[in-house]
Amino acid sequence: MSKQEINEIVSWSQNYATGIDLIDVQHMELVILTNILYKSCLNEHEGIAFKDAMQHMVEYVRLHFSAEIELLERINYPDTLAHKKEHKNLIKSILDAAKNYGEGKRFVPNTFVRELKDWIFSHIAISDNLYASYIANQKKKGLISDIQLTW
Repeated sequence: MSKQEINEIVSWSQNYATGIDLIDVQHMELVILTNILYKSCLNEHEGIAFKDAMQHMVEYVRLHFSAEIELLERINYPDTLAHKKEHKNLIKSILDAAKNYGEGKRFVPNTFVRELKDWIFSHIAISDNLYASYIANQKKKGLISDIQLTW
């Protein structure tokens, strides 16, 4: 096992791929950011590094979720509202954790990062896979075009 593998909490896998280029690139970036956040927890001076990594993660998650919702609305995905609610719940969880950390409340960054990783990748594997399957099915029927899937 390489030193890099030891410091990673998750690795990108094609199993996470939706087949939608922009979304897959953003998911790969979430893997990178999750690992950066995790590495900041391993750092002896985790306070500053963790705070910066957390801020970057919050900003990127919001960007990614906006892109996903725009896509789902563009294709009239029937479960857009439920998907949006999942996103809202994760953002609230991240912001609450950041607030608690900033206020010095008992908070274990390493545990939080592991929970974040589990949430993000179960969301990709389940919820994002559902809309990816919907898109693939609609494309087969000729109801969605590649133009609708590009920005």
